[in-house]
Amino acid sequence: MERIKNCIVEEASFETKTLYARQILRVPGENMNIIRLLLPLSSKKKTDLENISQYLDPEDAKKVKNFLKLGKIGVSYKSLKLTILKDTEFPYLDPAQEDPEVLSTIKTYNDVIEQSVREKKYLEFAPTAHEKIIEFIAPHIVGMDFVKEAAMIQLFSKEKIHVLLLGDPGTGKTDILRAVSDLAPISSFGLGSGTSAVGLTAAIKGKEVVKGLLPMADNGICCVDELNLMKSRDRGSLLNAMEKGFVTYDKGSKHVKFDARISLLATANPKGDKFVGRTPDTWLQQIPFDTALLTRFHLVFFIRKPTDVEFINIAKKIASDRKKNLDLNDSLFIRDFIEYSLMLDVAFDEKLKSRVVDFAAKLKKDEEDFLVDISPRIVLGVIRFAKAYARINHRNKIEESDLKKVFKIFENSLYVKNQDKKRSKQTLSKNKSKLKKSSQKKTKEKVKQGDKK
Repeated sequence: MERIKNCIVEEASFETKTLYARQILRVPGENMNIIRLLLPLSSKKKTDLENISQYLDPEDAKKVKNFLKLGKIGVSYKSLKLTILKDTEFPYLDPAQEDPEVLSTIKTYNDVIEQSVREKKYLEFAPTAHEKIIEFIAPHIVGMDFVKEAAMIQLFSKEKIHVLLLGDPGTGKTDILRAVSDLAPISSFGLGSGTSAVGLTAAIKGKEVVKGLLPMADNGICCVDELNLMKSRDRGSLLNAMEKGFVTYDKGSKHVKFDARISLLATANPKGDKFVGRTPDTWLQQIPFDTALLTRFHLVFFIRKPTDVEFINIAKKIASDRKKNLDLNDSLFIRDFIEYSLMLDVAFDEKLKSRVVDFAAKLKKDEEDFLVDISPRIVLGVIRFAKAYARINHRNKIEESDLKKVFKIFENSLYVKNQDKKRSKQTLSKNKSKLKKSSQKKTKEKVKQGDKK
């Protein structure tokens, strides 16, 4: 009988299989599984096996074939249920009996199949990932495009990038933080007003260690809203995490070091809660942080409430745009896509070195026009942002197009005085238009009065 079992292999000829099947039939009480293994698959099962074999290696596909012949499994089809990509159905192995070995094996196979489908979808998604993901960064907030762009790209940086959104309340800064926190594979979110040094690092409760905001976001993004409300004495751990990537807990006999290799995305309001005055020099005096903290950020955005002209344009856009909420399956897919992308190492092309140097020289030359100093950290931020741009497109090397996009973000962040001049011109133009209309109205009234006389 053992000789018969050993002969049931894929390479056996049809005649050989038939011969041994006849011999088995003559053996009373013999396990009928051997006969089932000799029989061909049905048309449906054959098609199912072909679909499954696309994702498994030959040996595993052969096991699945035997499971199908023995009736130990069935095959159904499922999808990722995405709306941001064309959905694709893939095979899913269902157990037909409570066999622990079968259950364990098909779980492994199902995981392999789904992961393979996801990775194919990641590659399919990469060319349009930039434009699709940014639609879900605070979609109800109109404008602030460069701020949203920077926050989104921060999700794809393996190296730490610190970004500060400093500006008037009610401008949507918090919504951008929450969107990033929701999409980041690893993140934490906290309020500056309610976070102490212990809340940032850790607390020891009996034998249990409760990690604070910074260790919780290790290798991820830590989002802190209203950082200006955090007490100065509590910011020491934050500075350490931003610079060195770890924090320490020291109390009594407890001395613990926690990794906190974070990228920080923070919001803050100016002194007095909102910017007053019309000149950037006045705003400079309203920055709520000392140089030690401010210079640790690679990118700082100064955000003000829209002017009347900007508000009208925003209202028009709100009336014409139809923003959609992010579906749960799409959200999970984007988060997985980000996590998968972060495994990609990106190299800096030495041919582009001169482009970065020239840009840094330009920034240094215009430093008097900025509200922050130009330091090597900002140049480092440019390179890290460029790597993140390449990573979102699943490229392993920076291209010049990546640098151009990064340059625009940094210019928008830094050239605040130029933006103020533009806003002033818009206001002046609006006032001139009002005066012109008022003058025309008065002239018409005088003409009517003259006609009556």
